Order: sequence, then C-alpha cells, then structure tokens
Amino acid sequence: MTRAASPSRLRPPFPLVLLLLTAVLLLSMTVALGVGAVRVPPSEVWGILSHRLGLPWPAEATWSRARETIIFDVRAPRVLLGAVCGAGLAAVGTAMQALVRNPLADPYLLGVSSGASFGAVLMIVLGTTLFETRASLPLSAFAGALLAMVLVYVTSQVGGGITSVRLVLAGVAVASVFTALTSFLLLTAERGNESREVLSWTLGGLGGVTWDTLWLPLSVLTVAASFLMLQARNLNLLLAGEEAATTMGLSVHTFRIWMFVLLSVVTGVLVAAAGPIGFVGLMAPHAVRVVVGSDHRRVIPAAILGGAGFLVLADVVARTINAPQEIPVGVLTALCGGPFFLWLMRRGARRAEKGAGR
Repeated sequence: MTRAASPSRLRPPFPLVLLLLTAVLLLSMTVALGVGAVRVPPSEVWGILSHRLGLPWPAEATWSRARETIIFDVRAPRVLLGAVCGAGLAAVGTAMQALVRNPLADPYLLGVSSGASFGAVLMIVLGTTLFETRASLPLSAFAGALLAMVLVYVTSQVGGGITSVRLVLAGVAVASVFTALTSFLLLTAERGNESREVLSWTLGGLGGVTWDTLWLPLSVLTVAASFLMLQARNLNLLLAGEEAATTMGLSVHTFRIWMFVLLSVVTGVLVAAAGPIGFVGLMAPHAVRVVVGSDHRRVIPAAILGGAGFLVLADVVARTINAPQEIPVGVLTALCGGPFFLWLMRRGARRAEKGAGR
C-alpha cells in the first residue's frame, strides 16, 4: 500500500510561486495602465514607460503627447499606489494574524483602519498642520491606528486570553466607535472641501494620487516589508504559542509592542494615502498559505505580491464596471471580503467541532 503524499510535497516550488505571482502583478498593472476612457495597447504602455524612464527601447515615440501624459502622469501613480496599498495591507494582515494567533485578524476587521481614518479625518477637519510638514496626515492616521489597536488588544483580553470571538467583538466595537466619531466630524464640519475630503476617506479609493505623494507609502512599505522578513522566524515562533516562543528566547511582550507600533505606522500611512480599504489583509495571507504553507519566510513575500495584484485588479473593475462613474475600490473589496470572512468563520467552526469529537 502506498502512502498518500503529504500536503507539503503537493505544493509547487516556492520560486515558481513567486514567479507566477510577479507575472500576475505585472499583467494586472499593464491592464490597469491601458484600460480607461482612452484605451492604450500593452505594447504602447510599456513603450511610454520605457521612454519616460530613459531606456533605449523604443527608438522613437510613435504616440501622442496626450497619451503619454495619461499613462505616466495620471494612471501610473494610481496603479503604483494600488500595488503599494495592496502589498502593505497584506503584509499587515499576515503579521497581525501571527501576533494575536487568530486567522480572522485584519486591519480593517479589527477597527485599526477605522481608527486611522478617524485620525486622518480629524486632521482634515481641524485644518492644522503638525510641525508644518506634509507628514501631518500620516502622523494623525498613525496615532488613530495605534489607539485602535491598543483598545482592541486590551479589550479582547478581558476575562481571559484572546479568542476569535473576543477579538472580533472587540474589533467591531472599536470600529463602530471610530466610525461614529468620523460620521460626527462629517456632519459637523463646514460644508465645502473638508466635507468632500472626509467622505473620500470613509469610502476608500486610489484617485487623486500624484508622484509627489507616492514616496511616503512606498518608503514605509519597503522598510516594513524588509523588517517583517527579518522577523519571520519570530512570527513562526508565535504560532507555536507564547510559552514555546518564550522558551526559544523570544520576549513576546516586547516583540508585540514593537510590532504593534510598526503595523500601526503602516496602516496609518496607507489609510492617509487611500482611505480605509478592507479585507485585503484578511484574504491575501489565507490565499497564499494554501499554496506555500504557514512558514512566514514564504507567506510574507507571497502575500505581498498577491495583495498587490489583487488590489490593482480590483481598482480596474471599480473604474470600469459602471463607467464613466467610478465605484470606490473599498466598496468592491468589502463585497469580496464579506463572503470570505463568513467562509473562514464556518471553516473554523467545523474544525472546532471535529476537534471536540475526537
């Protein structure tokens, strides 16, 4: 009798997975750059990008100046922001699920995005500028995200350890409070630009971005992704439990504090750039774990690529499904994430029943 192949042997090679995810990301970005009111073929899209980047191909420009402006100055920043936000949210979701040892953890679901949105909206409504810098909005969003994360973590520990039910209930409660506060700011703000800006934060979207505003989220993502990769072993230790991680030399309490601060910074910057976009951090890690396993040295880079490609494609659908009117991409991700969340809850309940029956 032959033994059944283990799940790890059935998985494709990890380099091949990364290659496929990278190809999907590049393909989705090419589609996103070419689709719109003015359609541009893929060859022309890459020709324009190569020309603007100073590469030798193509030898001469065969497109109009208007098309070059549309691709490079209008669509390219938006597409790149979608990739950055998708990658960042996926990385944050992956780390949060390991930190609290809960598969339902997600910056949107746990109210962290709502806290960041409230901080950003408060700064917009007040019209103040911290230290007279452009970092005021991300700093305010970071403060709101950190406050929300602390509240959820502390509240979910009341009455014992963190469980799925306590975590979700605490996240729903905190998110409701911050959403109500944001709505209050929207109602009491002076009608005009502030009110419209506040509404754009609450819906979540990638429009209006320029090259000048991309450097901060891109820099934060680069630093955070590099740091998370260095901490992949410690995240793996947490999956075995706090006692096992402590035995292996990890200071769990200190590690969680620093990780919470880092994840709040990333969430705050992303919300400041694109508003609260939900469920990407929930779906991407689970999707790639099916293919690469649970080792965070593989999950983190795969989730980053998968989250980036997913959000870019979601934004393409949001722009075209009801053209010329544009649907906020946060609405579309919520429509995808809601059923996915219910499926995760159902799968968790089934596993609990099987465990109790043994």
